[in-house]
Amino acid sequence: AGSFQEAGVIQQAYNVNFPLHVVPASCAPCPAWSAFSVSSPAIVLETIKQAGAGAEDRPEAVVVRLYEAHGSTVTAWLQTSLPIKEAMLCDLLERPVGWGCLPLEKQGLRLSFTPFRVLSVLLVRSC
Repeated sequence: AGSFQEAGVIQQAYNVNFPLHVVPASCAPCPAWSAFSVSSPAIVLETIKQAGAGAEDRPEAVVVRLYEAHGSTVTAWLQTSLPIKEAMLCDLLERPVGWGCLPLEKQGLRLSFTPFRVLSVLLVRSC
């Protein structure tokens, strides 16, 4: 019922096309854990990968690619449980863009999206 945004069509499509796989582990109960989360349902965290050729001098770097999927203008928080010392926007070739580092805040990284915008964020982990 309602719009595709209200019905959660995008999340349901990801659930069907990329189902979670259960992997046997020790019998000890583990607390719930998530490496990344995004504060808005309009934002899809599409890719998490080790930085490639654009960041050869930073083997501790991770690239996170997100996009706005509802056709809206939105500000969202990207949160991670990883220890991050530096964050910057980068292009699709993973080269940092000229705006410098993004401020790391208690809530995470504040990212602004226009309709259907793709953002790539280069995160440098603390070792």
